[in-house]
Amino acid sequence: MGNAVEPAGRMTPYGAEHSLVLVLTVIVAVALVVWARRIRGTVHEDRFLSIAGWTMLVITVVWTLWGMQPAQWNIEQSLPFHYSDALRLITAIALLTRAGWAIAITFFWGLTLNLQSVITPDLNYFDYPVLEFAVYWFLHIAALVVPIVFVWGLGYRPTWRGYGVAYAATVAWAGIAILVNAITGANYAYLSRAPEGPSILDVLGPWPAYILWEAVIIAVVWALMTWPFQTKTARSALVADRWATVRRKPPAGDTTTPTSAEQMLQP
Repeated sequence: MGNAVEPAGRMTPYGAEHSLVLVLTVIVAVALVVWARRIRGTVHEDRFLSIAGWTMLVITVVWTLWGMQPAQWNIEQSLPFHYSDALRLITAIALLTRAGWAIAITFFWGLTLNLQSVITPDLNYFDYPVLEFAVYWFLHIAALVVPIVFVWGLGYRPTWRGYGVAYAATVAWAGIAILVNAITGANYAYLSRAPEGPSILDVLGPWPAYILWEAVIIAVVWALMTWPFQTKTARSALVADRWATVRRKPPAGDTTTPTSAEQMLQP
């Protein structure tokens, strides 16, 4: 499959660049939640999500193809088999279609698996550090902020069915990544060994023990992320909210809020 290209350098976790990005992420998340609440239920919501979805999709596709060019080829990163690679595409689908399964995966993956890449980034530089830095952080921040906007800005709510869909997708993608790693010798999804830099996996023991611990921790954490939204009190208070819906798009010029039946369609 070709030899891996050694990186020319890497970003220092919690250095000046990383710290600045973390502050920017918080600012962007808060600003977009406030904006989403203002346009919620109006035709502007649909336009905003569509523009964001197409932007995410185009950048994801272009960046994937860029990494497959001969000059950029690196067996450890060029193939789209990391969880973050799948998440980028699913996030774009969630924004464009509001499909329940896509929003569910975006929520659970984006706020946990993707969060690891934000808190403990494994960012290597090869030929274009400025471009590689910008695209890495745009895609990871987007995957983190989008589910925050869906839930706390637009009122979508996680369900136990969505929990099951996301967990099944996680196991399925792990199987694909393990197979690719066995064929190529790469380390997609970090299922063959831990990242070279510091990461959360360091506290979970050596391979393959950390994979089993990951499976258990993910199941528990995701359940805790779902339970508050599914209690009787929460359901009563948020009866008009939406989570994982296949919502009808409002006709042009219609600024009315969808009916509760349209809002509560399950994934």
